[in-house]
Amino acid sequence: MYRTVQIICTTWYIEVPMRQQDSETVDRLVQRCLAAFVAAGTLDLSLDQLATHVGTSKRMLIHYFGSRESLEEKAVTLLEDRLRERFAPGQFPPGTALETVVSALWDSSTAPESRGVLLLIMDVSRRGWNGSDRARAFYREQQRLWNDMLRQFLPDADAVSELLQLFQGAILAYLVTGDREQGRRALLRMLQRKKAPG
Repeated sequence: MYRTVQIICTTWYIEVPMRQQDSETVDRLVQRCLAAFVAAGTLDLSLDQLATHVGTSKRMLIHYFGSRESLEEKAVTLLEDRLRERFAPGQFPPGTALETVVSALWDSSTAPESRGVLLLIMDVSRRGWNGSDRARAFYREQQRLWNDMLRQFLPDADAVSELLQLFQGAILAYLVTGDREQGRRALLRMLQRKKAPG
C-alpha cells in the first residue's frame, strides 16, 4: 500500500504545473548554469562547483531540475537557442560579400569573449564522439544553422560544406594555438581560390 501511495504521489507531483514563480526561478537558474558552463568551457562541473557559481545549493539544483541530466539538457537547449539567434540566416543583408560574412563570423567566433562558448561547444561535440545522442543532435543542428546561413552567400552546397569544414578546423587550431590570423588567412585563401577562374 505504501508503494502505491508513493507512486501516486510522485506521479501527481510531476504532473502538477509549476507555479509562475518556480518557472521564473528555473529560467534564471538555467541561465546562470549556462554562464557557469561557458565560464568553465565544459559541462563537466560537479554539482557543488555549479551550485557555488550559480549562488545556490546542490540540493536546490536537484529540487528544481530533478537530475543533473535534466539540468544539462536545459542548459544545452538554451545554448542552442542563443546560437540559433546568433547565426540566423538573416544576420547579414542580401548581397553582402562572402568574404565579409566569413571575416565577420571568424572575428565573432574567435573574439576573446567567445572562447568559453567555443570550448563548451567542443565539449558537447566530444560527448557526441563518445556516443551521446543528444550531443550528436546538437552538432547536427549547428551544422544545419551554419549551412543555412552560408548558402545565402555561396549557393554551391559542396563549397559550403568545404568552407564549413575548413572553418571548424581553423577554430580547432585557434583553440590550440591562440593564433587568430592563421585561420583567417586559410579561410580567405580558400575563398580567393573559389573566385579564381578554372
